[in-house]
Amino acid sequence: MEKEEAEAEVEMWKFIFGFVEMAVVKCAIELGVAEAMETHGGAVSLSSLSSAVGCSPSDLNRIMRFLVNRRVLKEAETSEAEPCYQQTALSRRLMTRGENGMADLLLLESSPVMLAPWHALSARLRGKVSAPFDAAHGEEIWGYAASHPAHSKLINDAMACHARLAVSAIVNGCPEVFDGVSSLVDVGGGNGATLRTLIKSWPLISGINFDLPHVVSAAPKCNGVEFVGGDMFDSVPTADAAIIKWVLHDWGDEECIRILEKCREAVPREKGKVIIVDAVIEEKENPEEGGKSTLKDMGLMLDMAMMAHTTTGKERTLKEWDYVIKKAGFSRYTIKPILTVQSVIEAYP
Repeated sequence: MEKEEAEAEVEMWKFIFGFVEMAVVKCAIELGVAEAMETHGGAVSLSSLSSAVGCSPSDLNRIMRFLVNRRVLKEAETSEAEPCYQQTALSRRLMTRGENGMADLLLLESSPVMLAPWHALSARLRGKVSAPFDAAHGEEIWGYAASHPAHSKLINDAMACHARLAVSAIVNGCPEVFDGVSSLVDVGGGNGATLRTLIKSWPLISGINFDLPHVVSAAPKCNGVEFVGGDMFDSVPTADAAIIKWVLHDWGDEECIRILEKCREAVPREKGKVIIVDAVIEEKENPEEGGKSTLKDMGLMLDMAMMAHTTTGKERTLKEWDYVIKKAGFSRYTIKPILTVQSVIEAYP
């Protein structure tokens, strides 16, 4: 019992200061620590790094000590009298450039705009507010983004970051998804990052990047991709297949069904399909994992984010996906796990 109480106290302290990890990693991203280390190459000394990022060696030393302790990066053994550091696979994720960089996702989620709604999460559960984001900012997230270009850019940069990761996982894990597809519409495609990445591997695919007018108007143009503004609740441009990635979790079942219906109507009945890239939360324990629950922490954290940032959005279990896909009029579907938190769901009319 004494040991259990001691462990409980340690875990509680972790909850109390749980924000520190995000804040320190954000600090490292804003300073450009990972980029500076990558540019230097090999082990970099504290003095060289502080000069490169333009800050005090003594303050930076404390930041680096924390990151080493969290295994974000590692301290190198050298003949230098001062600390030296080396990149790791994780520290490279702190870069804003590069195919594995995830900095833009963290910069979005750690922004004051996205953090404020968390303070109203309990108010939502008590029924005092319908949506924490609305309570914090006076309007829902998409309306706020439309009237605040800086936040819209944060969202688009984060979605482009996720697109690179997800498309890479699809290309490496189930490239057959795009076999026979000559035209593809990306529903809620943001700044077009998904299609720009896809046509590098499938140059014969003709892409249509479909999103709200204010989003596509700010998107960089790309050969082989047409940019179309509109509302996915009204209609979706026609193509051989539609892909909708990390969008449906923003919406409740009724909205999700309507979006999927519009996607189904946009593809050929005989050979068309809708490719959904979203998380699938498993509720049952997996014997192959030694009885450990397959309810992954990441999926559950994403579900909490949906409670804070959307009105009706949620991450879905297999049973919940089955419901919305069939209600939207699809005859069948398949699910393929990929090496990321999302899975690939192919739904056929």
